Amino acid sequence: MAISVRSLFKERKYPFVFVLTVLLFCALILLFSNSFQYPLSLYFDLQKHPLPIASPSSAHPPSDQLAPPPEKNQSHDGDAAAAVSLDNGWELCEGPMAVDYIPCLDNWLAIKALPSRRHMEHRERHCPDSSPRCLVPLPTGYKVPVPWPKSRDMIWYDNAPHPKLVDYKKNQNWVQKSGDYFVFPGGGTQFKDGVDNYIKLIEKTLPAIKWGKHIRVVLDVGCGVASFGGALLDKNVLTMSFAPKDEHEAQIQFALERGIPATLSVIGTQKLTFSDNSFDLIHCARCRVHWDADGGKPLLELNRILRPGGFFVWSATPVYRKDIIHRNKWEAMVNLTESMCWKAVARSANPSIIGLVIYQKPDSYACYDKRKQNDPPICDDKSRKNNSWYAPLSDCLTQLPVDSKGNVLSWPTPWPKRLKSKPVSLSTEQDAIQKFNKDTKDWYTLVSDVYLRGLSIKWSSVRNVMDMNAGYGGFAAALIDQPLWVMNVVPIDMPDTLSIIFDRGLIGVYHDWCESFNTYPRTFDLLHSSFLFGNISQRCDLVEIVAEVDRILRPGGYLLVQDTKDMINKLRPILESLHWSLTLHQDQFLVGKKGFWRPTKQVQ
Repeated sequence: MAISVRSLFKERKYPFVFVLTVLLFCALILLFSNSFQYPLSLYFDLQKHPLPIASPSSAHPPSDQLAPPPEKNQSHDGDAAAAVSLDNGWELCEGPMAVDYIPCLDNWLAIKALPSRRHMEHRERHCPDSSPRCLVPLPTGYKVPVPWPKSRDMIWYDNAPHPKLVDYKKNQNWVQKSGDYFVFPGGGTQFKDGVDNYIKLIEKTLPAIKWGKHIRVVLDVGCGVASFGGALLDKNVLTMSFAPKDEHEAQIQFALERGIPATLSVIGTQKLTFSDNSFDLIHCARCRVHWDADGGKPLLELNRILRPGGFFVWSATPVYRKDIIHRNKWEAMVNLTESMCWKAVARSANPSIIGLVIYQKPDSYACYDKRKQNDPPICDDKSRKNNSWYAPLSDCLTQLPVDSKGNVLSWPTPWPKRLKSKPVSLSTEQDAIQKFNKDTKDWYTLVSDVYLRGLSIKWSSVRNVMDMNAGYGGFAAALIDQPLWVMNVVPIDMPDTLSIIFDRGLIGVYHDWCESFNTYPRTFDLLHSSFLFGNISQRCDLVEIVAEVDRILRPGGYLLVQDTKDMINKLRPILESLHWSLTLHQDQFLVGKKGFWRPTKQVQ
């Protein structure tokens, strides 16, 4: 005989009521969970919703040109190793350096096996056979970073607890420990009167530099804690600061925690991951690089990436010290630069101030043609791509870029007009400028109407941004008025647009997303991906790519994905397994916000 719910209460059959309530509650949770994973149809119609980046079918190479997904190898080199599949949950990376783990720079088994360390090979990339799936732990006491612009002067000690530089450079005011903070007073080995006065000295020594107008994109070699690049931001100069991961512990980690553009790199045996003829000015202040070593290959590498007519500022003791050792170094530099047709256009050799010399790269072939000896020779570029990924250093002079008539390309329009002007390295094809202009316009519209207004992103907390598939740099250009900077990444299997990005006054690098990026964990506030994951998932494991995204993204940071319905559906469960909060906008923009969750177990 059936019993009504009403009679259950009358007869006080509480155990039955309790069980029934629990069952209903569980059913609701199950229903909600399933609907959250697949809440909407992600139908994507390019005709109705035109987007600034080419559709996946046109932007990605055919599948038969892509390498097959690598076979999974559960043994990994280095102290931090692979974790387990998602079915068994994520695990923490292990080892004494797990908190700051950089897979391709911390592969100690590969480094120990190197036959030589003479040319800084041990500071270069040595990636494990399989990308790790483990998650890096958080430092004890980690906090949300100090917001910009306050972060330029001070950061939380617990976020990068490496006090070695405080003692090592205590007399040079690189960094100081003050209570719970690291403080950056703007000092440096060559910045005796502070970095601001040093920057004024450079422009006074050579007024043609014109910071922020003629000079927009700068490379700072051996940057220390990047105070030089940080100070130049006030002059509308965007500086790519770089240094190796070496005994000067945490230089680049400090720079990125401060909100200053920086990357880990070294001039060793391989080319830097920049395009030819890109930087307006390159700076070295006691950067400990022997420019004349190995036949001058390190300086020839700077010549490759320096724009024709660009400047090299060398601030070092051989410029002004007169002892025999320094005189020999100076003479070696003079001989090398003259052979390369670099002209010393200005010099300040007063040791009571700062000794520096400013060289200028030629902007024509006239000097090359007049040389008595063709040494170093002009590179034979007939079979060489403009791509420096894992390419050995050259012992030749990179050809100057020319137009269809053979004229060396002119200097870009002064900043800020160069951001939207036709890039000097843009293809001469008939519709190239139309495509570029449309891309610029579409990105401005998308960023203004959708990204800044319609997405669940707190832009005021965003400082360090990475565009994982940058194209022409339209996303970065559209954000130019925001108080942030963008690292534009050109994947190695995409069209090579990095020169165009630099022509616009923006910065970027080449990269293969099947490997880890050269940065410390927790260094970016927002990663942007436009039609990238579908391409790289054909060559490498999507879970490993997401693990790398998690590694370099700060807690509280965002992943913004613009992609197809199928790819968004593949990404969602992986991101949910990381306990990220997810929102979907207009059926085509997925925003994931990383939290502070970390797994409790480590790799066994």
